[in-house]
Amino acid sequence: MNKIWLHLDEPEEKNELFEHFRFVADPGQSLLRIDKFLIDRLQDTSRTKIKDAADAGCIFVNDKPVKANYKVKPGDQIVIMLSFPRKEFELVPEDIPIDVVYEDDSLLVVNKKPGMVVHPAHGNYSGTLVHALAHRYRALEMFTQEDIRAGLVHRIDKDTSGLLVVAKTEKAKSYLGKQFYNKTSHRIYQALVWGVPTEAEGTIDANIGRNPKNRQVMTVFPDGLLGKRAVTHYKVLEDFGYISLIECRLETGRTHQIRIHMKYIGHPLFNDADYGGNLILKGTTFTKYRQFIENCFKIMPRQALHAKELGFTHPETKVWMQFNSELPEDMTEVIRKWRTYLGGRTQDL
Repeated sequence: MNKIWLHLDEPEEKNELFEHFRFVADPGQSLLRIDKFLIDRLQDTSRTKIKDAADAGCIFVNDKPVKANYKVKPGDQIVIMLSFPRKEFELVPEDIPIDVVYEDDSLLVVNKKPGMVVHPAHGNYSGTLVHALAHRYRALEMFTQEDIRAGLVHRIDKDTSGLLVVAKTEKAKSYLGKQFYNKTSHRIYQALVWGVPTEAEGTIDANIGRNPKNRQVMTVFPDGLLGKRAVTHYKVLEDFGYISLIECRLETGRTHQIRIHMKYIGHPLFNDADYGGNLILKGTTFTKYRQFIENCFKIMPRQALHAKELGFTHPETKVWMQFNSELPEDMTEVIRKWRTYLGGRTQDL
């Protein structure tokens, strides 16, 4: 049965939508309100539910959100996007090793390796952190409900490494979630970016939302009329000439925030394929330099981003806790290569 229901995500993930249904209006389709059009195609779904989905901006026609009174025309492509993946799979616990840097009865802090998806979604039905948690904590009620985001308070991208906190109780999840929502948590990332920002320190305050032309990536809405406010504070730590090592402190936690903010100011993350950082954006086109960059990309086949510091108030003890994680080997190796290369650089650079 095709049912629609609305779901409230954690505050930081409201922008993320997943395709649930897709229809194409027949060439002979007469003008018809979209709520009436859909109610004939979605069994056991009420018109009120469809209207709610439209009001929430979850119904798209030809890639643009529409309201329930939109008149469907011949050839219209209609897509229903919701804030959670379709349940196309059963959450089967998997014995996957995870690097736990701290744990007590209320929470744990994980140092996630690059390449691990945090929770199941379209195209990632196994091997996620949630699958590992479901196995490790199968005796805890929170992790036995087949909840694809069990315990998650926030998340980091698949190819981003570093720290995240996971709740082990509903009380802890609620308490920690409020800290992230109220911006009282502490998160510092380190990244390699193309170029060197003109200002050694700065703040990027620009709204972020889904790119209307490609909903798999984000974009900045500089006029502030669309998207959600996002604030990133950055500082240059090391200047390598054509790339730099920076530190970013998040005031908000939007999807891909650092990645899209740094692209917005002209400094995409090194080897970030989604935002153009996998191209040679600075430096010469000499063969030696190009080979050097390609070797760096092979060492680190992902965006150069690491969640280095994480701080929050413990939900039970109310004591401030802060954790620090060393840069992963692939990122440190690329940094070493840049230092060596620049130390012996020639005019080819």
